Amino acid sequence: MPALSSLLPPTLTPILLLFASNIFMTFAWYGHLKHKSSPLLLAILVSWGIAFFEYCLAVPANRYGSAVYSTVELKTMQEVITLVVFAGFSVLWLKEPFLWNHLIGFAFIALGAFFIFQKW
Repeated sequence: MPALSSLLPPTLTPILLLFASNIFMTFAWYGHLKHKSSPLLLAILVSWGIAFFEYCLAVPANRYGSAVYSTVELKTMQEVITLVVFAGFSVLWLKEPFLWNHLIGFAFIALGAFFIFQKW
């Protein structure tokens, strides 16, 4: 079976891997908040297990991505993707509202990301 990196354009592979890794990361870091009655040690162990899969995706994302993006660009992508995934997670999994001030704050972060990718 061919490697994922050979099936997709090199600019797209790290983005897709970062999206997938951030889904795991968000569940590892925040998923337990829906189950606050479970013991803290259990939450830590389950989160650690989930984080393993996040690393299995994030490390190749950065390895493949470093061939086409700078590390600053990769980190910026990761942060923006984290916010997008987290916004959906908080609304869909935690049932928390996404308010206008959240949208404005995220828009400012996206504006900062825009400037990172400019080649002036």
